Amino acid sequence: MARREEKVDTELLARLESGGDRIRVPLPNRKVNEMFAIADQILGGRRVRAVCEDGDSRLARIPGKMRRRQWVREGDLIVVQPWDFQDEKANVCMRYTKTQSLYLSRKGVLPEIVDLFGMSNLEEVEGIEIETTAEDESPENESEPQVPETIESEPETTPTQSPEDDIDSFFG
Repeated sequence: MARREEKVDTELLARLESGGDRIRVPLPNRKVNEMFAIADQILGGRRVRAVCEDGDSRLARIPGKMRRRQWVREGDLIVVQPWDFQDEKANVCMRYTKTQSLYLSRKGVLPEIVDLFGMSNLEEVEGIEIETTAEDESPENESEPQVPETIESEPETTPTQSPEDDIDSFFG
């Protein structure tokens, strides 16, 4: 049985964004070494492979308190807390809904490595595209006549078929 796909609640997203500069979604507590991560792979046995914002891939454990209330799926934005004595392992502290993830992405809070929606760099990317198109129309290109490249394809040859093999010949 497949799980339902999580939808973005546009009304909730609009309410969150109308709050001004204040972020209305809980953020990781940096004092206790919590960080953003993406649930990369569900391993079973309450374990998840998570790609953290510092670039490391950690084996994260879903505690029983959270496991009974929220389901963690592949591709979810989560908050993990790496263990002090084994840095390659971590605990999952929280899971963000798709609406909350989109909100954090639009606010530019998410680091680039865990930004699923890419909303924080959208304005920068649009600015770069405009600049590159202006560079393409430089005077150097105008002095040289541009000849569009045409690739002539060879005519496709089909193997010769005898009339007995052709199905259409049976039906007239």
